[in-house]
Amino acid sequence: MSWLIAGLGNPGPVYTRTRHNVGYLVVDELRRRANERWTSARAQRADVVRTRIGPVGLGAPGAQTEPVVLMRSRTYMNESGIAVRKVADFSHISPDHLIVVHDELDLDLGRMRLKTGGGDNGHNGLKSIRAHLRTGDFNRVRFGVGRPPGRMNPADYVLSNFPARDQNDLDLQVTLAADAVEMIMTDGLAAAQNRYNT
Repeated sequence: MSWLIAGLGNPGPVYTRTRHNVGYLVVDELRRRANERWTSARAQRADVVRTRIGPVGLGAPGAQTEPVVLMRSRTYMNESGIAVRKVADFSHISPDHLIVVHDELDLDLGRMRLKTGGGDNGHNGLKSIRAHLRTGDFNRVRFGVGRPPGRMNPADYVLSNFPARDQNDLDLQVTLAADAVEMIMTDGLAAAQNRYNT
């Protein structure tokens, strides 16, 4: 069975290192590990990488491997479900083999939670995916970005860049989130939760 890894974010260089784009950062780390380049799938409104995963990780050839599709939507966050549905349908991937990586306001930077199912908790990307798939029963990697300071609007906060002092923590957490995604695929959600839920 193929896996689909959807990193949520907004397209365009202005959003590259914003809090809302941590999903993009994680799938780009997975792409780097697979030693592949993004391909534009215009009909699916996404950039995709097709690779495989096995005991030695992503990009591995051989019989004991499973197909993996990495994707980042070319729609804006609130329409993420359009691209996720198109890529999932094209590759015949069911929701139980979908892993969505997204920013999470309720967790501080450096914290991560893995789960299956649930609501959208006000996250427009998740809301769109649930609407287009007609289910919330997919795997999520919730990547903590923390709450906005004071009375700052959460929408402005998630569209702002991480401060320079957080860059090392961000890079480490992107690496850990990519590790967690790989472990979900190779060892199952429960094993990955035991290791990475913080």
